[in-house]
Amino acid sequence: MTSAMSPSRIIDTGLSFWGSKVLLTAVEFELFTKLVDKPMTGESLGKILDLHPRGIWDFFDTLVALGFLNRDGTGPTAFYSNTEETSMFLDKNKLSYVGGILEMANDRIYKFWDDLGPALKTGKPQNEIKHSQKPMFEVLYEDLPRLEQFLGAMRGLSIGNFQAFVQKFDFSNYKSLCDVGGATGLLSSLVAKQHSYIKCTSFDLPIVAPIAKKWIEKENLSDRINVVSGDFLRDALPKSDIITMGNILHDWNLEKKKHLIRLAYEALPENGAFVVIENIIDDDRRKNTFGLLMSLHMLIEFGDAFDFTGADFWGWCQEAGFKRYEVVHLVGPCSAAIAYK
Repeated sequence: MTSAMSPSRIIDTGLSFWGSKVLLTAVEFELFTKLVDKPMTGESLGKILDLHPRGIWDFFDTLVALGFLNRDGTGPTAFYSNTEETSMFLDKNKLSYVGGILEMANDRIYKFWDDLGPALKTGKPQNEIKHSQKPMFEVLYEDLPRLEQFLGAMRGLSIGNFQAFVQKFDFSNYKSLCDVGGATGLLSSLVAKQHSYIKCTSFDLPIVAPIAKKWIEKENLSDRINVVSGDFLRDALPKSDIITMGNILHDWNLEKKKHLIRLAYEALPENGAFVVIENIIDDDRRKNTFGLLMSLHMLIEFGDAFDFTGADFWGWCQEAGFKRYEVVHLVGPCSAAIAYK
């Protein structure tokens, strides 16, 4: 006898933006950072966050129900505290902070996803381009605080995946690495810490260089990592044994994807490795929900950009001349697709 069907999953998914907005708002208010030192009553925490009394208990208790806050006791005398997870990843004072991507989601992405329908109907971006007629990155580079927010968001989104790559990839046959679109220099920093014999280069646009140098200096790695400026759509890439691109390839249409792959091939020696760290969609396009959602996000941001499967990647790499490839799972929906010259 089969159990009766329930619409619960449909309703939960349809209204999942409620819980999302609660978490995004808590990050916006820096709730988890302000709560890190000691537990607080709802009244005390509400005063620190400048909340109206009406919403205090519903807001905090929803975060408890969602698993993002602990609560000791009930009623006005109860004390709220961070969970182990939110203390680790949502305290802005920790290097493990991943809230940057959530800050960006709250500031930008949330409202743009309201126009998924028009994106699907037109195939056109629904972000700043819709209003200013400027490409997303051009708008980003005109606003330094927004650029720093974006790079911080990407850092938080990438750190777990990059750490897993550094642990899982066999670096023993290589002496140099160039991270293309290196942003804050995170991947180079992690490799430099783990493998002292690897000479690392972080390659990105000139406007990004001061931001990268600041992060690298904070890690005390300025003497280990070379920051090189250039435009990967126009310039040759620095020669290196390993070329990495973390969350770069999916930003572009097919023509530019193939161009970047050719540049990587040209920059590598024989047996060199080209590593793309992305939310690689499973070849059957059934399992990696986040990767598929990310591809829809690329539609909203860029129109013709998209995420891809491992089989897609290998087809493009074969055209460029690479001789073999593999996909190494990293963390969650993220994998490293690796092509060898």
